[in-house]
Amino acid sequence: MPANLPPPYFEAEKRYKEGKTAEEKVEALEEMLMIMPKHKGTDKLRADLRRRIAKHKMEGQQKKSPGKRETAYNIEKEGAAQAIIIGPPNSGKSSLVAALTNANPEIADFPHSTWNPMPGMAPFENIQFQLVDTPPVPTEFQAPGLSDLLRRTDIIVILLDIHGDPLQQIDDTISYLQSLRIYPEWVSVPADLQKRPFIKNVMVAVNKVDNDADEEDFGAFIDLCQFPCECIGLSILSGYNLDGFLRKLYQMAKVIRVYTKAPGKEPELKSPFVLPLDSTLEDLAELIHKDFVTKLKFAKVWGASTFGGQMVQRDYMLRDGDVVEIHI
Repeated sequence: MPANLPPPYFEAEKRYKEGKTAEEKVEALEEMLMIMPKHKGTDKLRADLRRRIAKHKMEGQQKKSPGKRETAYNIEKEGAAQAIIIGPPNSGKSSLVAALTNANPEIADFPHSTWNPMPGMAPFENIQFQLVDTPPVPTEFQAPGLSDLLRRTDIIVILLDIHGDPLQQIDDTISYLQSLRIYPEWVSVPADLQKRPFIKNVMVAVNKVDNDADEEDFGAFIDLCQFPCECIGLSILSGYNLDGFLRKLYQMAKVIRVYTKAPGKEPELKSPFVLPLDSTLEDLAELIHKDFVTKLKFAKVWGASTFGGQMVQRDYMLRDGDVVEIHI
């Protein structure tokens, strides 16, 4: 089947050939990809354009910081937990980060519009999560640093597109992670793996569940999916289940919120201390100030598992929502 490319395509192709920088070439290639009609006769050409886009984006990243070890992927963790959003092109990663955070990633109808990771802070009740948008995976040209970012993060979110082939998408993404020795908690690690694996909390989110028909397709995906994964359907377009997405992040982060108060004063309920599950009073004291650990005598706790103002010792296991009055 002939490609039947329109004249504007060849104008963009000319700009691509004349482009002096990686950014100029990528811009022209992405325009060519948008202009090109979608049918079997253009499948190979579209794939070639996507490969060239990824290649030039890689070149652009390498030229921006020659000789430096610091890259766009050296993102310091902030908030209660860091969640890296990965998935296939046009699944809505950038839109999800833009909808829930203060970040402004580039959003486009064509694939590979994300060059570098983009972090943003998503508020949930009285804490925040750091969400990080990333280039699509898997891809032939993978940006250096993404594997390390994925290995260091607290949670990996695989974002799928219900209008695509989500079963194939999740298979491809899990295979990509395994190629980096990253295994979700719910995937068996091969016994003959030569190097140590990285076991991660991984959530699967399926985007574009915009109506009843999409909801049925999501249900079919759940029935057919071979992975016993944490999965949630959502719609960035309508806002459906975005609160549920953040609540599931909170559950997967395995953290608790603890509040403090001074004797005779009301507790500070707007800015809790965030600690891992199973943290003790001693852990809280150290988080507040390193000197508190040695000076700590006891604390009074108001919470669901104690009576009001119960006196506890340093080995007391904190619970989510506890109000603590430390005495040194």
